[in-house]
Amino acid sequence: MESTTIKSPIIRSKNFNAYFGNNHVVKNVSIEIPKNHVIAVMGPSGCGKTTYLRCINRMHELIPGATSKGEMLLNTEDIYSMHPIFVRQKIGMVFQRPNPFPNLSIYDNVIAGYKLNGIRLPKADKDRIVEHSLTRVALWNEVKDSLTKKGSFLSGGQQQRLCIARAVAMEPEVLLFDEPTSALDPISTSTVEELFHELKSNYTLIIVTHNMQQAARVSDRTAFFYMGELVEYDETKTMFTNPKDNRTQNYITGRFS
Repeated sequence: MESTTIKSPIIRSKNFNAYFGNNHVVKNVSIEIPKNHVIAVMGPSGCGKTTYLRCINRMHELIPGATSKGEMLLNTEDIYSMHPIFVRQKIGMVFQRPNPFPNLSIYDNVIAGYKLNGIRLPKADKDRIVEHSLTRVALWNEVKDSLTKKGSFLSGGQQQRLCIARAVAMEPEVLLFDEPTSALDPISTSTVEELFHELKSNYTLIIVTHNMQQAARVSDRTAFFYMGELVEYDETKTMFTNPKDNRTQNYITGRFS
């Protein structure tokens, strides 16, 4: 399927493929993702959506035997010609389960990316980044008096927002989310979903989700993957009310999962 043409997309892939050894898991995906939008990526288990997400910031190639081919651009630059560290600074990722570094304080968790990349900052800059990042994810007021406590001290929903703050601290352009609320309770899920709407004023969000209701609630556009292929990509409201492909219709109506 060809992507809808979008003016000045922030992420564009063209005929992109990904493999685990000889297993072809993402097949000729062409898609254009606009800036400052929330994009939901949905589809049944094993359809290639998480693999595609991990290809966007070159996490896929960390798996032994994993390869890819095709075009993947950030703005107009080829992601696969950039240094992977630079790619992951520009394209942050938040995983399914909250994963703050357990031995680090809340403060040090936020600025961990700088330390891991050998970037030294004055204390005043670190303080500013920590406060700004935690404020962005609506966590500052909850933890400002507990910054020296370990990240594991927080609730699950707070831990996930801390992980988002850690990604935001590197000043990325794109944030990738791999089922970011699947391990959270309904109240924490609602808090994170509200956060998505606020974050898109500064970032582009790409969210893999199994939850169709969540895709409908939070996203501007939705991509539907099936058996490694991008079946359909459209505005979310159109996708859910008037899908163009029978496979999309069948998935949305629960005829297969």
